[in-house]
Amino acid sequence: MRELTLSQKAEQSIHKKYRKTIWRPFIEGIKRYQLIQENDIIAVCISGGKDSMLLAKLMQSLQRHSRFPFQLHFMVMNPGYNEINLQKVIANAEMLEIPITIFDSNIFQVVQQTDRTPCYLCARMRRGYLYAHAQKLGCNKIALGHHLSDVVETTLMGMLFGAQYQVMMPKLKSQNFHGMELIRPMYCIEEDAIHAWKRYNALSFIACACPLSENCNIFDASGGGSKRQEVKSLLHQLKRDNKDIEKNVFKSLHTVNLDTTIAYKQNDKAHSFLDNYDLNK
Repeated sequence: MRELTLSQKAEQSIHKKYRKTIWRPFIEGIKRYQLIQENDIIAVCISGGKDSMLLAKLMQSLQRHSRFPFQLHFMVMNPGYNEINLQKVIANAEMLEIPITIFDSNIFQVVQQTDRTPCYLCARMRRGYLYAHAQKLGCNKIALGHHLSDVVETTLMGMLFGAQYQVMMPKLKSQNFHGMELIRPMYCIEEDAIHAWKRYNALSFIACACPLSENCNIFDASGGGSKRQEVKSLLHQLKRDNKDIEKNVFKSLHTVNLDTTIAYKQNDKAHSFLDNYDLNK
């Protein structure tokens, strides 16, 4: 038998060993949220971390098995990585047979000069650069590697630290780039499954490459000191007693009952349970 390449082994493991925890949830998210349509041209945005690299392999495999045609561009934005991190991204892409194109930006340089919410500024700038470059390539969508655990953590962060209930949506229409849309194809995949896939295939990716983060190692660091890390630690503790904690929070985002909601906003208009309270007699 012909020996498989590392890329082929990694992809094969998605369909076999991790079919239940990665491939099926991936397909479920694509279908449930109607993320990909015929003749879409999608820019798969790769940061070099485990999530975006897995996303690239999933999208490659989906394209080969899809019943309708769509195009992919594998796009790497270099926000100012040091040479070690940049070469790690390039080497991993080559090993996993992902045909990336790289373009540069000065995002890290800009955020280092601000003392106000650098993470928020970085995320906004990244999104803008990705949309703009994808649009130049003729794409109508950008795909990001956010997963179920990101969705749960972001929701809880907003509630615990921001006194707000907001959900990271599976897809969004761009407000600033006409005809462009953001999709999150890994929306239904738990982070634990991604870690397991990475370990099983003995893969090593860059993690926290931000020059403002002092607590991150070069490769596969978990990061430290952030509100997200606090929420991750909290969920980790809760999962010791109930392994379905994240799944339960995720399911709750799909079953919001407005009849038992004190207040909510829709199209920037505030609504209260008192609006119709006296009508229910």
